Order: sequence, then C-alpha cells, then structure tokens
Amino acid sequence: MQDSTTDNTTPEDQYTEELSSAPKEQKAEQIDKKELRKDAAQRAKKQPIVTRIIKALKNEKKAYSELIINSEPLEKRVALLKDGVLEKFEVERTGEAREVGAIFKGRIQNLEPGLKAAFVDIGQPKNAFLHYWDILPAANDNTIEIVRDNKTEKQRKRESEKVSLKDIPKLYPIGSEIVIQITKGQIGSKGPRTTTNIALAGRFLVLMPYAGTLGISRKIEDKKERSRLKGILRGLTLPEGMGLIIRTAGEGKKARYFIRDLHILLKRWEIITQRMEQAKKPTCLYVEPDIVGRTVRDFLTEDIDRVMVDKRDDYDNIIDEVSKISPRSKSKIHLFGDDIPVFERFNIERQIEQTYRRCVPLPSGGEIVIEETEALISIDVNTGSHKNKNKDGTDFILAVNLEAATEIARQVRLRNLGGLIIMDFIDMKSKKDRNAVLQRMRKETSNDKAKTHILPISTLGIMQMTRQRHSESHSSGIYSDCPYCNGRGSVKSSRTMSVEIQRRLISVIRHIRARDGHDKEIQLRVLLHPHNLERLRNEDEELLLGIEQTYGAKLSFRADPIYHVENFKIVDVETGHEQR
Repeated sequence: MQDSTTDNTTPEDQYTEELSSAPKEQKAEQIDKKELRKDAAQRAKKQPIVTRIIKALKNEKKAYSELIINSEPLEKRVALLKDGVLEKFEVERTGEAREVGAIFKGRIQNLEPGLKAAFVDIGQPKNAFLHYWDILPAANDNTIEIVRDNKTEKQRKRESEKVSLKDIPKLYPIGSEIVIQITKGQIGSKGPRTTTNIALAGRFLVLMPYAGTLGISRKIEDKKERSRLKGILRGLTLPEGMGLIIRTAGEGKKARYFIRDLHILLKRWEIITQRMEQAKKPTCLYVEPDIVGRTVRDFLTEDIDRVMVDKRDDYDNIIDEVSKISPRSKSKIHLFGDDIPVFERFNIERQIEQTYRRCVPLPSGGEIVIEETEALISIDVNTGSHKNKNKDGTDFILAVNLEAATEIARQVRLRNLGGLIIMDFIDMKSKKDRNAVLQRMRKETSNDKAKTHILPISTLGIMQMTRQRHSESHSSGIYSDCPYCNGRGSVKSSRTMSVEIQRRLISVIRHIRARDGHDKEIQLRVLLHPHNLERLRNEDEELLLGIEQTYGAKLSFRADPIYHVENFKIVDVETGHEQR
C-alpha cells in the first residue's frame, strides 16, 4: 500500500533534504587559458588603428591589459586581465573602512617597553599599534637613490643627536599628540599598525612631508633615463623639510607631469594640515580614495589598454577625474552596456571562483592545495593526474613544480595572502631543478606590489616565502568561522561521541551508587543528536545493554536534530535534573 503522504508532496519538499545539508564543494574546473587569450586577442583587434600602428612600430609584445569594474549596491569589484587571464582582483564592500594609507591625529594612550611599542588612541574602537622603530625618522631605503637634501635645521639637529629607541618614552610620553599613518590594517583582534613617516602617493611621485630628502627608485635601471629624472627632481620646488620619491611609473614621463603631480600632492597635504590644526581630539585627517578612485590613479600610471565600467555614475566620475589629469586617456574608458553581467562576459566570475577553493588545478593535471591558518599559509603541490609528455619521465616532477610556482604566485596575489607562506613542492633531487623552480617563483613575484622575500628550496622540498601584509585576505571578508564547528573545520565522529557518552554514563551511575547506595533505582535519559543515537542503537547496542546489566540502571534515549552533534545531556528521569 502506498503511503498517502507521497501524493501530497510539494515541489518545495523535494529540496528540503538538499537544503538542510551543507552544500557540496564542487571540484574546481580547469579554465582553458588558451580560450581566454584567444578572446582577448579578438578584443585587442578592436583598438584604434593609431594605437595598433604605434605598438607595431615599437615592436611591443606586451600583454593586452584590461581593467574591468563591476559596481553593485553592497560591493565594488575590480579585475585586472592580462590577455584575458585574471592577474589581480580587488573587492571593497559598502561601509568598510579604508584603513591602509589613512592619516590620523592621535594621542599616545600607553607605552609598552617590553614590546617597544606605543598604543595610540585614534578615535577608533581599536587603539593603533606604533612600534618605536616607526617613530624614528625612516632610515635610508636601499631601493631609493637620494638625489637632493631638503632638510630643515631642526631635522639636521635631530639627526645629529642620534635619537635611539630608549629616548622614545621621554620624547613621546603618555598623552602626547602625534600624527600617524596606517601601514597595515586591522587583522583579526590586532589593531592597525602605523608609522609617523607619512607618505602620500601620487601618479608619479610620493610626497613625504617629514622626510627632507628627494630620491629616485632604483628599479628605473636605464642610466640615461635616471640622469634625466634626476635633473627634473632637482628642478622641482618643494617646501623645506619635505621629501619626494619618483616612482617607477615616472619612467619616460615629461617634466610637466611631475610638476602637476607635485601640485596635487601639496594641495592634498595642505588640506590635511588644516584639519590637523583644527582637530582638538583624536580623529581621522585623510583616507585613501575608494576602489574606483584608486583604480583611476593606478591605471593612469600603468600600461592599461582598456577600462570597462558597468555603472554610469562610476563611468562619469572616472571620465571627470581623467580629464583633469590625462585627457588623452579618456578614449580608453568604456561604459559596458550588454545585458550579460560584465564579470560573466569576460569570464572573470569563473576565474574568481577558483580563488575561494582549497584545490586549484594546474594546466597539465596536477593541483595545488591552499590552507589558511592563523599563523601561516600552507600550500601543497600534488601531481594529481599530470599528463607526462616525456616517455622517460625525466622532467616530469620539474614540469609540475614549475607550473605550480607560476600558479602559486598568481593565487597569492588574487587571494591577497600575506605573512609566512610555506610551499611543499614535490621533492627534487637535482639542485639545478630546485634552482629553476626558485627562479620561476622570483620571476613571477617580481611584479607584485606587496614586498616578498623568498628562501631557496630545502632538501625536503619546502620553500618559505614572506609577503607584505597590508590587510586581511579576500577569503576572510567572504567567510566567517563556521558556527557549528567554531572554525575547526571538523566535528567529533559518532564513534568518539559514543565513547564519551558511555564513559559519562558509567561515571554518573557510580556517583549515584556511592551517594544513594546499591538499592537505589536509577533511570537515566540521554538527550543527543540522531547520528549519535544511530551509532548507539546499532554498533554499540550490546555495550549499552552491558552497562544496564552491570550497574543495574535503566537507560532511555531521546534524539533531536536541533542538538549539536558534539553535545549531549544525561538527565535523571525521576527529578528531571541534569546529571554530571
């Protein structure tokens, strides 16, 4: 006879079991980068004929670079594509504070000699962390060549006094007012890290109001170009005591670009100083532009071929900003008008999905497995179903590891991973092979804006890398700790719970017998999760009967799916009180 309930089943009932379970993690699909590059090449052909002719004359073989901006009510996303392949991804959520680069007027709340740090009240829920090293004037950066001295007498006098860490508590006692800039946003329970060495980034220059030296980035290697830029730097008019650095983006730019950039930065600093003087209590003096504003600033300093925006307001704002700085760049900015969402149209959504998966497939069938922990990031390289094209297999392991190095560098950028990163490559006996993987890794991270430091691969196949950490990784903003397992990622098995329940039952019964004597009738009820009851009724039923017979107790069970799988209670049936 058919159960009558099946006739009344609604379409919603069919999905109840599926929806009540955790979603199954889909296996990451290998995205065909050849197809992505092919699509990008078709888009590149639509560039203005003049642009293509100039590139042909220069014999440029640079990747076709596109910035795609997607604006939604709750978040804005920016993707950088190089020949259609996602190389950089940023997301900013509505209402989130833009911490890194923000300048505050603060008051020293506490000094910790043991940590050699000050905690500064900046008018925010969390006090800022200021290391004594970051209070001292910045030491000469070896990546910058000093071209000109612009120090005041006061700055020179302070340098000659050679202020050290032990002098900081005297110079900056508790209650002192101080102007600081956030260099590393709040991560977890840690407050933001700050410095007194303020730096304002422009398109081609970095203004350092308290530095007193003018320099040029050593990454600009051409001697003739360096000489030309030094001449421009010496000719710039700057208030005494301030410092400047020419960024790598300034290579090949005319003097008027630097003059215009300096004017904008000085104006910005003037507004900050006015706010500083007016502020009577700890407060924010300056925040970096939003993600769209930063994109405008950065795209104008990089070799971007096209910017695609899907919201009219953002498009108008970008055009307005670009018109002030570089009118010729307006032709690169386009408003996306298709019905398909812009990130789907450019195959970005599928590529982003991979950045939230543990496993990322490699082109030839291997995979990398990425795990984020509180202290470090671990990345494991597996051969998987790697297609070995060499019959003798001599380059098999090396090929997988080289592919992995390229993908790891990309994933670290896309996920915004920072801190200590441990990579477990497949063991290579040859030192030459280990060096090849190291060189590949260093090459792939050379264009990363976050500073990286990579150590050679050990004989165990382990590579260690540190990456500058300005803010939390993207996944930390998308995921929160599982409320069920409290972020552990696993729960106790039904076997373990069965052991615990039996152990607790025996302990409770023995305590009752010791207290009330052996003639006392004991009736206990166990409240537990259905999965654990299933184990007790099947595999462990004989053990429960043994407890009843040995200790003369009557046991009953009540299961409810709302109970946590790791929780259970033992209740006295007669009194209704919990027994521990």
